[in-house]
Amino acid sequence: MIKDEKGQSLVEMALIVPILLLLIVGIFDIGRITFSYASLHFTAQETVRLGGLGHPDLEMIDFAKQNFKAGDSEILTVGVTPDPTLRKSGEYITVTLNYPIEIMTPFLTILYPDPISLTVESTIRIE
Repeated sequence: MIKDEKGQSLVEMALIVPILLLLIVGIFDIGRITFSYASLHFTAQETVRLGGLGHPDLEMIDFAKQNFKAGDSEILTVGVTPDPTLRKSGEYITVTLNYPIEIMTPFLTILYPDPISLTVESTIRIE
């Protein structure tokens, strides 16, 4: 008995393509999130160095926003603690950066909040 199997590969491909596309877009999203986190971490380290040298808060915030290259720096939130009046030589200063990143993978927003909020802190001793 000979069976006609002309449409078999087309059906198999139609079943597999959506899964492969979701996998590719998911890998792309993970790469974007990882790159943004690494860039955010580097920016926080460089920004806190300014604070360790005694630069004012506005200068540190401008520096962070100008040097963050992984996304829109307008939505980057920069926090500096402690208050400038409490800073003394030998104490610690902390810079906190927060950046929301949108997820592009469909159905992933069910598992994770959209946007994902990436937060990085860096601390250094004031000279």
